[in-house]
Amino acid sequence: MINVFQPTLGDEELAAVSEVFAGNWLGHGPRTKEFEEGFAAHLGVDPAHLVFINSGTAGLFLATELLGLGPGDDVVLPSASFVAAGNAIAATGARPVFCDVDPRTLNPTAAHIEQVLTSRTKAVLVLHYGGHPGEIAAIADLCREKNVTLIEDAACAVASTVEGTACGTFGDLAMWSFDSMKVLVTGDGGMLYVRDAELAARARRLAYHGLAQQSGFAAAKVSHRWWELNVRDFGRRVIGNDITAAIGLVQLRRLPDFVARRRVITETYDRLLADADGVVLPPALPEGHTSSYYFYWVQLNPAIRDQVAADLLDSGVYTTFRYPPLHKIPAYLAATSDFPGTESSSENTLLLPLHQGLDDTDVHTVATALRKAVEQRTAQLGE
Repeated sequence: MINVFQPTLGDEELAAVSEVFAGNWLGHGPRTKEFEEGFAAHLGVDPAHLVFINSGTAGLFLATELLGLGPGDDVVLPSASFVAAGNAIAATGARPVFCDVDPRTLNPTAAHIEQVLTSRTKAVLVLHYGGHPGEIAAIADLCREKNVTLIEDAACAVASTVEGTACGTFGDLAMWSFDSMKVLVTGDGGMLYVRDAELAARARRLAYHGLAQQSGFAAAKVSHRWWELNVRDFGRRVIGNDITAAIGLVQLRRLPDFVARRRVITETYDRLLADADGVVLPPALPEGHTSSYYFYWVQLNPAIRDQVAADLLDSGVYTTFRYPPLHKIPAYLAATSDFPGTESSSENTLLLPLHQGLDDTDVHTVATALRKAVEQRTAQLGE
């Protein structure tokens, strides 16, 4: 089976984990700090503003907690988002307010967001679909103008930039996911960025039970009663550990090669499918934008999209669609509205396999199978 997502792990990652085992310090420790510092350098920010956590979802929940969201607050987000974003908002008692997306990029524009802003809007939460930055610079300008907090769900955008500025650093808070399906993987894991220094320090406390000190061993060097607790915030335990951080450090070093290979695969799909009848390719990146190439999506006649996906699965090619509209799932049905871009793209979009483990033969196999399936299903439609 040619998988739609797949990590690339090997001897380097195993050796890094072995070193952690040999050192007998498995929890939140020196490699965690080193990973935070390395990722900060990758983004171009101060590592004091980053916290390595156990998932991107934990970052979403921490962000809503840091902002003190609650009943009476609105948070704007595209309906074409992962459910974790809606859950993190709704769990506080705040109201998710959905906006539409461009039907081709599946990213919201600044205009889409501005249309649904209200006097109760406390934050805007956007993602970068498939690694494409979208109108993040314009959205950041809009949020500053309206004095609204901007949260970036950068799970798909670990290496995406606009004019050299990393996605995730345009807003006030951001999170990345390093789960097993992402470009950079740690098994499970994520990173939280907080622009405000005081709020970043609080995020670190909240990520570990609200403790002002994260290690009794370290506290022993400065206190004669290091076992006493200094808790000022009611936190939970969502910090990362040195095992996953060790994997992350190796993956971070390999990230440029991963992204380069994904770009080649994307360009190969573009070439192989350029003249395929009934197949619409992803829009080109605007000048000055770079992508992490997390998704490669095609758009098909909605009448055949599902059948084409089934045909591909039968031929050994696994495809999928991300993300089903939040305004249509049971938990959010009360928030229904008219979102033409979201609804049309959810019916015609299909994600093809895209990961650095694909070889050239795999890519040609996928493209050939897609062409065949679309041709056959289109012909059946006309009968």
